[in-house]
Amino acid sequence: MHNKSIAELSQGLASGDFSSTELTRAYLDRIETHNAGLNALISVTADEAMAAAQLADQTRQAGNAGLLTGVPLVHKDIFCTEGVKTSCGSKMLDNFIAPYDATVTARCKAAGMPMLGKANMDEFAMGSSNETSFYGPVKNPWDIETVPGGSSGGSAALVAARLTPIATGTDTGGSIRQPAALCGITGLKPTYGRVSRYGMIAFASSLDQAGPMTRSAEDAAWLLNVMAGFDERDSTSVEREVPDYTVTLNNDLQGLKIGLPKEYFGEGLDAEVGRVVDAAIKQYQQMGAELMEISLPNSNLSVPTYYVVAPAECSSNLSRFDGVRFGHRCEDPLDLEDLYKRSRGEGFGAEVKRRIMIGTYALSAGYYDAYYLKAQQLRQLISDDFKQAFEKVDVIMGPTVPDVAFKLGAKAGDPVSMYLSDIYTIATNLAGLPGMSIPAGFVAGSKGDMPVGLQIIGNYFDESRLLNVAHQYQQATDWHTRTPQGFE
Repeated sequence: MHNKSIAELSQGLASGDFSSTELTRAYLDRIETHNAGLNALISVTADEAMAAAQLADQTRQAGNAGLLTGVPLVHKDIFCTEGVKTSCGSKMLDNFIAPYDATVTARCKAAGMPMLGKANMDEFAMGSSNETSFYGPVKNPWDIETVPGGSSGGSAALVAARLTPIATGTDTGGSIRQPAALCGITGLKPTYGRVSRYGMIAFASSLDQAGPMTRSAEDAAWLLNVMAGFDERDSTSVEREVPDYTVTLNNDLQGLKIGLPKEYFGEGLDAEVGRVVDAAIKQYQQMGAELMEISLPNSNLSVPTYYVVAPAECSSNLSRFDGVRFGHRCEDPLDLEDLYKRSRGEGFGAEVKRRIMIGTYALSAGYYDAYYLKAQQLRQLISDDFKQAFEKVDVIMGPTVPDVAFKLGAKAGDPVSMYLSDIYTIATNLAGLPGMSIPAGFVAGSKGDMPVGLQIIGNYFDESRLLNVAHQYQQATDWHTRTPQGFE
């Protein structure tokens, strides 16, 4: 059952080939067998999942089942889940039991989807390798000596290893797309405001966006139908009609205009990764699409811009974790100042502290205009580049990441090198655009072939086109069906 698509699982449940109880138990058994070697889950909610599966079976017997009733999933441990630990990968929240459900969690629960557990992640979503987690690094199922990407690396590894049919993730600077590329799965970051951020623990509020992490574009469309929509509790949620993302999946691509940014195919891109991406783009050409070279002249500014804006917002958001209201609290504080200092010093990891310090500095009175204000001005220029490009093309394509998954610890002592892993994904977040990564092929690694991702960027609220473009490619290729050795 673990190799079936969501559509096949839904059909199997509807026809009675298997029950949700049987399906959920099968995935929990796989988790019990394989998760220890991957460290991809922070919490396994077996009892809750089985209870939800039994309820889903009862709902189906009563004739009230929806399309995803009984299909299990995993949530990234950044989404509040009532009665379950929501840690955000941090010691700071290791003791935090969420008293309510995030909107994404609630919508999946309302759809009748049992939650198998909470996925491991970089601490407070700050990282590109899933090595900053308080619970230890996640391993890439294609080669357990390499990283799965971050910050949604746990979700990506679980989907790739077939320990869950689908998972949720969040993307602040590439944190859905980058791990999707390194683990050989499909990951979609919707338009900013398309999916509610209510109950999703904030990193950088103007950049964070939740999205689906799945085997295929079709599976992503099914889950996005559940996740997307206006939420009055989220001030950044956009009140706009949500289409059925499955309806246009089979539209042909004749005449589709694909923009190829020259900045994405130059220095820094691994030659073999470039070869795989070129081959994928040529496949689109054979399917009737038109290729056009474009320029995003300010894309080289995206990394420095992001690493002013994101830390500034993280500095503000994480100020709530002070040892007073919830989360980690130091023992026997001498006074209030000691409580603040030691609680935060003990609760946060090195990468989170680094970004808080950078952000606090950028927001300080003497440097606000020189750093944060300047970064916001550059952000507008980056956004304008995309607006001009989409006057000529329908979608933009290029590599998701410059290279395949690197060895665990290889970049741990070099933050700048780590940050450059997101060089092709960050601009999409700064502009608020939708983007996705799909499996496009493999490059030979030290212990076997390693997956390569193709990034597809769309115009605002054009997720239907992105999913259609990705689905048509996946109808013509089988990269998305490949499974890591040992997880078949």
